[in-house]
Amino acid sequence: MVADEWELPELSDAAELGVTELVANVVRHVPDRRCVVLVLRLEGGVRVEVADAAPELPFPAMELDGEAEHGRGLALLDAVVGKWGVGSRSGGGKTVWFECGTS
Repeated sequence: MVADEWELPELSDAAELGVTELVANVVRHVPDRRCVVLVLRLEGGVRVEVADAAPELPFPAMELDGEAEHGRGLALLDAVVGKWGVGSRSGGGKTVWFECGTS
């Protein structure tokens, strides 16, 4: 979707789902369960960053098992946001980010 096609409810729903998935991943996979969430309002959209101290980078499951209770978060994120990515942080850890409605 391009920025002009995003309506506020769609943007809000996508951002809420994205934050929920990324923070849930922190709770499940980061030993100290701590993170920093940054929400930035952009021209026509929003960018969300979730940073934690764990060095392991997340990756989408190659194949999703219909019966599995876990492993769908990044695939779901990819389906509802405009773009997303992950990068290592200086000093350790990583930041997973996504953008909705920016282009």
